[in-house]
Amino acid sequence: MVRKKINTTDQLKSSLVKTAGMLIKTRKAPDELLGDLFLDVQQQQIYPDGKTFVDLVPKKRIRSIQEEYTILKEDPNFNLAEFVSRHFYDLSLTVHKKDPFEIKKDEAIEDHIDRLWTHLERRNRVTRGSLVALPHHYIVPGGRFNEQFYWDTYFIMLGLAAEGKWARVEGMVKNFAFMIRKYGYIPTANRTYFLSRSQPPFFPLMVQLLSQKRGKKIMRDYLPLMLQEYRFWMKGRTKLQETEHFAYRRVVQMPDETLLNRYYDNKVTPRPESLREDRETANHADMREPDRLFLHLRAAAESGWDFSARWLTDEKDLRSIHTADIIPIDLNCLMYLMEQTIATSYNGWLHPILKARYHRRANRRKDGIQKYLWNEEKGWFMDYNFHHHKQTQFVSLAGVFALYAGIATDEQAKLIAERLEKDFLMPGGLVTTNVDSGQQWDSPNGWAPLQWVAIEGLRKYGYDALADDIKHRWMHTIERVYDSSHRLVEKYNVMEGDGLGGGGEYVLQDGFGWTNGVYSALKHDLRL
Repeated sequence: MVRKKINTTDQLKSSLVKTAGMLIKTRKAPDELLGDLFLDVQQQQIYPDGKTFVDLVPKKRIRSIQEEYTILKEDPNFNLAEFVSRHFYDLSLTVHKKDPFEIKKDEAIEDHIDRLWTHLERRNRVTRGSLVALPHHYIVPGGRFNEQFYWDTYFIMLGLAAEGKWARVEGMVKNFAFMIRKYGYIPTANRTYFLSRSQPPFFPLMVQLLSQKRGKKIMRDYLPLMLQEYRFWMKGRTKLQETEHFAYRRVVQMPDETLLNRYYDNKVTPRPESLREDRETANHADMREPDRLFLHLRAAAESGWDFSARWLTDEKDLRSIHTADIIPIDLNCLMYLMEQTIATSYNGWLHPILKARYHRRANRRKDGIQKYLWNEEKGWFMDYNFHHHKQTQFVSLAGVFALYAGIATDEQAKLIAERLEKDFLMPGGLVTTNVDSGQQWDSPNGWAPLQWVAIEGLRKYGYDALADDIKHRWMHTIERVYDSSHRLVEKYNVMEGDGLGGGGEYVLQDGFGWTNGVYSALKHDLRL
């Protein structure tokens, strides 16, 4: 009886968050609100990680803090770090405070992950600082990432589903549904400074996953939301003729009038969480316009691959980034799956015209991917530079998305499997690229989501032995690192050493959501 009362109260509070969230306008991002104070804190590197400050919560009205700052900063003895600590607080040390995660040296990895789910769970019904309120509990990746990220969450859900934790899966799907209703799309995460961009669109696959528990009716229930997200990615297709390269926001018209997609961002300023780094990159890029450079950096952040030589014209130089000029293979495979999922979610008897429309769109996209992104000589699906009307010639693990989406022919799948085994399969699993650029989405790192995509894609074409080999190598890497350090981390070195990944803009993070999720799904042999 008590449990029912608690659940009813919880449901009422969630409903209140949904209602209020629709009515209350979202605050501006910290860089827009705090002005000079924000610039000074980030430029002077008051915190080693720029994300720390944008996640802090002001203790009083922003205007009062700004006015005080304007006066006090003129004092020669002014201490900026002390000022910030006096006027801002850390949610992870207050509202969301958790006891330190206890390391149990003899604990099995499965039990460790089970405890981690609780440790990584958050509830945020009130917008505080940059953190946007959500109606339901959610799992965060861990480390510096204390929000519900978009594509991370799908791989977290895989593990939760494999373990039968369906209530957590459904709660996070509902959170994304809430964000689609509020914003018209799913932002990178529920932070105000992430609202200008999304991430790889896995929402239709999340709904499909949930349908395994809730039945096919759930697909029809979420159909309007999938359509709304689809419109976000395809926004501007009627304006393409007016643009120089037939591209508007995230949609691009190819020479044969096929519509494909790219990663983008609605802003052309430095990322607030990496302001110092982005401005430094721009300051040393003499031949580039800063706003275009910032757009390409932001677009790479939307891709989830921030950063990789995949986006660079010079594999060693981040200043050569040109993400928004590229038609990515992974994004377009996910858009194909979105169109297919929307089509199959329509009731064929009641909506035959709409069902057929989205099947046609999916088939046109599939033909476009085959025409523009397949490279027969390399036996691989490549990204395409639509500014230069040619493929980038950069081979990355993103190519396996064509198997995952079922777009590759049997002959192409054979070539991909051969190259995967020859060039990407390392002692610890699949390496992301064969370029060691110092960026985190390159060699020698391997990432959990890409292992999953490759394994599932190979299984789809009958390459079960290779899929199992990748699975066992990857799981062994995770277990080896866990046995030696009792850590589950964001990325792994699959080629040598202690197995700990590196590179990129920040130190290696523990937690870690998608590592836990994919490991658990592989352990339970979840098949989708």
